[in-house]
Amino acid sequence: MGAAQITTARLVPFRRGDKWGYADPSRRLVLPLLYDEAGPFVNEVAWIRQGLLYGYIDGAGNAITPVQFSRAGNFHRNRATVALNGETYDLDTSGNRLRTPPEPEPESDFLTQGDVTHKDGKVGFRFTVGTAVVPPIYDEIRENYNGLLFVRQGPKWGVLNDKGKAVLPLELDAIRATEATGFEQPVVEQQGRFGYLAADGHLLVPPKYQAAEPFVEGVARVTTVDGQVGYVDDRGREFFE
Repeated sequence: MGAAQITTARLVPFRRGDKWGYADPSRRLVLPLLYDEAGPFVNEVAWIRQGLLYGYIDGAGNAITPVQFSRAGNFHRNRATVALNGETYDLDTSGNRLRTPPEPEPESDFLTQGDVTHKDGKVGFRFTVGTAVVPPIYDEIRENYNGLLFVRQGPKWGVLNDKGKAVLPLELDAIRATEATGFEQPVVEQQGRFGYLAADGHLLVPPKYQAAEPFVEGVARVTTVDGQVGYVDDRGREFFE
C-alpha cells in the first residue's frame, strides 16, 4: 500500500534511533526516516524539522513550505504559528501567510451532569439523570465530556463513573483535563511521572514518562525517562524504537 492510500489521520510520527518518519497504525513505516523531528498531521498537514529549521509537509511527504522556520506549531482551526527571521505570524494549510487575526475561540457547549453538593467543607455530587449520589467526602470534584468525575481527597485524585462508582482509586497526584488539553485522554501524574487516562476512566498508559503532552488528532508526544521523544496513539501504543 503506497503513501497515497494512507489517510493522514492514520499516520503517526515514528522515531527510529535519531530519525523520524511516519507509520501507519500497525507501526509500518509509510513516509521514510528523513527528519530530525516530526509532528502530528492536523488538517492534512504536519510540521517537520531538519537540522534547526522547520517546515510543513502533506500526507505524501511533499513540501508545503520550505524548511526555513525557527519555530513551527500544530495547526488549530486552520492556522499554525511560525517564526521566521525574528517575526512571528500564522500560516494557512497551504503555507500562505495570514494577515487576519484568528477568530475568538467558540464557547464550550459542555453541559454538566448534575450539581455539586456541599457539607462541612466537603463536596459531593448529585446526578441529574438517575438517582446516583456521590457523598460529600471530597475536597474537589471536576467532570469531563465522557461522563466521568475527577475527585480529590487531600493531595490525591481518583476517578468515578457516571454512577458515582470508583473507576480509579485516589492514587494520582494530578489529572489535567480541560478543553485545551483534551478531555478524551487526560494527562495524569504520579510521583513525577506522566501517563494518560482512557475514555472509561481507567489508565490508558500508566504514569511512566518524564513528560506527556495532550493528544492531538489521536496521538500524543511523550518524553521517556532517558530523554527520548516519541508519540503514543489513543490505544497507548508507542511509535518509537
